[in-house]
Amino acid sequence: MSPQPDEPPPEAGKLPTGRLARTARVGGLVTGQGLRWAGMRTANRVRTPERAAAAQNERTAALVNQLVDQLGQMRGAAMKVGQIISMVEFDGLDEDEQDELQRKLAALRDDIPPVPFAKLEKLMREEFGGPLERVFSDFDERAFAAASIGQVHRATTVDGDDVVVKIQYPGVAEAVETDLRNATLLLPLVKRLAPGLDSKGLLAELRERIGEELDYELEAQHQRRIERLMRGHPFVLVPRVYTDLSTRRVLVSEYVEGERFEAVRRAEEAERDRYGEIVFRFFFGLLYRDLIALGDPHPGNYLLRDDGGVCFLDFGLVRDVGADRVAAERAIALAARDREPAALKAALIAGGYLPVDRADAVDPDWALRLMRKAIKWYAVPGQRRFSPENRRDRHRERADRERADGERADGERRAAAKLQVNQFTLPPESILIRRMHGIVGIVLGQLRAGADWGAIAAEYLHGAPPATPLGQAEAEFFARRGPRAGVGVTAAG
Repeated sequence: MSPQPDEPPPEAGKLPTGRLARTARVGGLVTGQGLRWAGMRTANRVRTPERAAAAQNERTAALVNQLVDQLGQMRGAAMKVGQIISMVEFDGLDEDEQDELQRKLAALRDDIPPVPFAKLEKLMREEFGGPLERVFSDFDERAFAAASIGQVHRATTVDGDDVVVKIQYPGVAEAVETDLRNATLLLPLVKRLAPGLDSKGLLAELRERIGEELDYELEAQHQRRIERLMRGHPFVLVPRVYTDLSTRRVLVSEYVEGERFEAVRRAEEAERDRYGEIVFRFFFGLLYRDLIALGDPHPGNYLLRDDGGVCFLDFGLVRDVGADRVAAERAIALAARDREPAALKAALIAGGYLPVDRADAVDPDWALRLMRKAIKWYAVPGQRRFSPENRRDRHRERADRERADGERADGERRAAAKLQVNQFTLPPESILIRRMHGIVGIVLGQLRAGADWGAIAAEYLHGAPPATPLGQAEAEFFARRGPRAGVGVTAAG
């Protein structure tokens, strides 16, 4: 949910909910890209292996970019599908291109024009069973924030409480249902981009999660639950929900004052580091301590308060995670940390990332290098500062290694790596976990935040002692609270 600037943008026109129009956009994308892909495959028959590989990588990047562009411009489930797809590791898409997709999605998500208030007012009258004056003494018609399925306005209740009112766009439920049906059209494209992916399982998980996100009563339950878990926390705040004023399409919660993300990005290094650590602790703690995966850690959903704490908003995309899933994630991180190839491969199989019938095709040492590259930032202790310079240095080092190995060896290595990458899949129940890890990392990069992320994560992953003063304060808070329902089991590290 992205806060709008002080001067609200022009209001959007009619929300495109027509089934034929939305289906035509997706269908046209699938048909056009299918023809281009077939043309590339035909041309590759007469190209050298190196030229063929380069052409396929270019076609992959173009396809993913167009896919995310088209879906990102459609409110509703289409945007969510685009956001999820952008988190998949596609064969032929390098880190720079993956980062560019994330920046593009962030820009789309942050630049959503609000729906005219008259349409929202009609919906709210239906939900409240009467005029707004019966519920609110004052209601700001200017949108305070906007997102893919709803927007937020400030208001004052008849009892004088300052609140924010999240209102679902009229017609968005119908658009989402159309989008979810149309998502089946995308399966051939997704399968082409990531052959090992269980695309049908991915779609089923998206359908369930996004369908739940339309029910604001369910979101209110998520928010109340997490607010109770965090009530009195030394540096985390979750706004209180007004249950009596919330409905299936309207969610009312307390208004919290705070600095938005862009202001924090301009702050001094120490403040950015502290803020980044709080963000990290909130999402990793909920997952590995409380078995709750929050799938939308978008920075527009945080507010820095005057007391140094951070308020977290938006609990629509939530999944309860089983203890077995969390144990598998811990085992993967532990094996990567300790450089144990055999243990890592066993953990990947147990966690469903590497199907048993494909496991023999994957070299354990290669898998260890792959996973350490992907999760080292939080799995392996060591002081690290996120910055664009660090990323450029990593790209430069990789390019130097490839040149040193020679073009022939590089081509052979790429072919072998491609074969092994295609053996992996993404368990549907892990989608929000991977999304959370990825976006938190992106947020820390935007903050240029520094810390020993591996030592902090070890508190949640392996039951390690607090690594920082914030960790000590949090440990004392939960020690005072005592055992709580839904708390994850601490792994031995």
